[in-house]
Amino acid sequence: MNTVKFTKLGLTALKSNFSSLAKPYKLTFSISYWCQSRCLTCNIWQIKPVNELTLEEIKQISIKNNYLKWIEITGGEPFLRNDIVEIAKAFQQNCKDLFVLTMPTNSLCNHDMVEKKLKEILSLGIPKVSITLSLDGYRELHDKIRGVPGNYDKVIDMAKRLNKLKKEYKNLFFIFGYTMSRFNQGMLEKTIDEVKAELPWITHNDFHLNVGQISDSYYKNGELDIRADKEELAKEIDFIIKKRKFEFGAIPFIENAFLKKLSIYILTGNSPMKSRSLDASLFMDSYGNVYPSIMWGRVIGNIRDYNYSIENMWHTVDAEEVRKIIKEGKEPSCWTACEAYQSLVGDIKRFIF
Repeated sequence: MNTVKFTKLGLTALKSNFSSLAKPYKLTFSISYWCQSRCLTCNIWQIKPVNELTLEEIKQISIKNNYLKWIEITGGEPFLRNDIVEIAKAFQQNCKDLFVLTMPTNSLCNHDMVEKKLKEILSLGIPKVSITLSLDGYRELHDKIRGVPGNYDKVIDMAKRLNKLKKEYKNLFFIFGYTMSRFNQGMLEKTIDEVKAELPWITHNDFHLNVGQISDSYYKNGELDIRADKEELAKEIDFIIKKRKFEFGAIPFIENAFLKKLSIYILTGNSPMKSRSLDASLFMDSYGNVYPSIMWGRVIGNIRDYNYSIENMWHTVDAEEVRKIIKEGKEPSCWTACEAYQSLVGDIKRFIF
């Protein structure tokens, strides 16, 4: 069954190389904007959300869009939703070809609670459940950037728990998500060394790099000064690429390509590949607003106004206008993992060469 679901995801991604898709295969979904972090790079934590999508509404979304194969849950902090297990269950039950569920965590929620809920999610039978542990520096630096004393130690504890869970649940994967900004530029190697001192089994392959970017629609950080020196960031990306060990499989191969093109994006400021926004994927916030991508604040519509169906809004005037902008290469430049993976597998020639 897992092989069948993986094959269907792969074939859909392959099809996107030759034609536009009739419907997306990936949904990036912020299930809540509540967050306990106080990050220097992001203002999501300042939001006091009201009227977020309810569990019953999310169930309707999973029913009306049962063709989705990849769900990326994000926030805020996803584990602040008490019904996170029920949300995962809704997509698992209704999206029969769902292969992968991913989500980040800041590791600030009660760890016993998170472990209990994660076990329940892992037991649903989703072939791949991937957790990203946010970690932006060594102990003192991470706590400063995240604005919460003791946060680093909580990340380390969560990593230890997840490493034990991996022995019981073969569908569990986890990595560290390192967001690069002016606050931690030049500190990647020191951070990895400190983590490895406490977790000897960790390798450079266990670190995923993101570049801190500006988004008034998502991060609400338009007034923040977070951009680091381009050359310094490029050096750190080159460092991690050289340190990564060869691993067989689609994900390691795609991740290496993502990193190489991340360096291009940093140095040029241009998206290194054609966007697959509103084709292979879309972003939906916790209020039901649908956007082409997590970094582009162009609202296509609200899922509540379309009977919770993505297909009902897929070819509206607004959606087609956005596709025209994308086709003309006028979409705002960005390179985030939320959309980059779809671009990579949707243009295999440029992906490989």
